[in-house]
Formats: sequence, structure tokens, C-alpha cells
Amino acid sequence: MSTEVSPVVGHCDELLDALGAFRASAHITERWGHQLAAVLGGGGRLLAAGNGGSAAQAQHLTAELVGRYRDDRPAFSAIALHADTSSTTAIANDYGVDAVFARQVRAHGRPGDVLMLLSTSGASANLLSAADAARAAGLHVWALTGAAPNPLLAGSDEALCVNAGSAATVQELHLVAVHMVCAAFDAALARKGS
Repeated sequence: MSTEVSPVVGHCDELLDALGAFRASAHITERWGHQLAAVLGGGGRLLAAGNGGSAAQAQHLTAELVGRYRDDRPAFSAIALHADTSSTTAIANDYGVDAVFARQVRAHGRPGDVLMLLSTSGASANLLSAADAARAAGLHVWALTGAAPNPLLAGSDEALCVNAGSAATVQELHLVAVHMVCAAFDAALARKGS
């Protein structure tokens, strides 16, 4: 009888362990959701960016805000910067990949808006450039990253760093964080409306 754990079960075990530790970060996602409700409710916008799987997570967040998370409510301004392929490819061609998000932040961001950056490594040069551009333009910069320390943690106003054994588990917990922010966002809107 073998006691070896399959990779599939091992992945579940890794996620379960990481989720237990991650639960202690709930106050950060709750604060972000409340702050985001104030910003977007006041006419501001959220810009979000990531690379690869983190780009998908960023786009998931913006879809929940423009559409809805659970219950019907007004649409809010949220833009996934990587989703405009014509802009991203033109900027990469003309200015280099490191400028892809920073240039869009300069175009779309306004003082008081929020830039959410997602990265498993916390070291992507194009996200670091975007953080610099956002801070210079007066945006709030929030980051969802992998384990601390990392450069994006240092380059953001606030960060939620996920300590997990693999990039896959970090991304899974980033999705949990996205949903937690959306739940807090909707709760803050509901309180404001009542």
C-alpha cells in the first residue's frame, strides 16, 4: 500500500494550506473593496494589469465591476489594460514592452483612481513601470503578488502578498482575493445606498 500523494491531491493540499494562511489577509481585501466603492462611486476608475494568467485575473476583476459580481447594480468604470490588443501591440512596438501598461496609465488614469497590479513574481518590469507612472499621476497603486519581499511590493502603496509553493496556487488565491474585493465593494455600495 503506497502512501505517496498524487500530484493532483498534493495541489489541493498546497492550496488548502496556503488558503488557511491567506485568510488572515481578509482585512486588506475588505479595505480595498470599501475604498474602491468610494473611488468608483465618486466617478473614478480602476485600471488593472497583469501578464499571462495574472492578466486573466485582472480582466476577471474588471468584468465583475463593469458587469456585476452577484447582484444587479450600476456599472462602474474598470479597464483591463492588456485587453486593448491594438494599443498594447502598438505601444510594445513603438516604445518597448516595459512601457505597455505605463503609457496606458498615463492616458487613462486620473488622480485618485486606482491601479491594481497582479503578478505572481512581483518582478515584471512592465508592471513596475506602470506603478511608477501611476504614482507620478496621483493614482493609488495596489498589488496582488506572490511571496514577499518583491519589487512590486516596494513600488506599490499597498500590497497583498501570497506565500504559496507554486505560481498556480498564488494565482488561485489571487482569484479568491478578487472575489473578496468584489464582495466588500458590493457590501460598501449597499450600505451607502441604504
